[in-house]
Amino acid sequence: MIEITRGTLEEQIIKLLQKTYPITVNDVRQELHLSKKIIERTLQKLQVKGIVQLDILPDKTYIRLLRNDFSFIGKKRQKKFIKHKSGRKIIKESKDDDDGMMYS
Repeated sequence: MIEITRGTLEEQIIKLLQKTYPITVNDVRQELHLSKKIIERTLQKLQVKGIVQLDILPDKTYIRLLRNDFSFIGKKRQKKFIKHKSGRKIIKESKDDDDGMMYS
């Protein structure tokens, strides 16, 4: 079982590879909106770990997922804090509730 930390680029690439096959380095770059150097560096790390294999052709580089026994660890955190309103609601009284003279 290979443990991958949630929220990392490695997790995003592995999930993309599980969903789409065959896929090239350029396809991954376009899907994740990152530079080619960052993608290639991460793929080299995954190749050293024995998770993926890069099939280099003259015009394209295909990525092959070698293993499928992943465990994604760590808490999945919300990216942006959401502030909820708290407090009492202010009820406006209408002037139609006036039932006569103030003094009698």
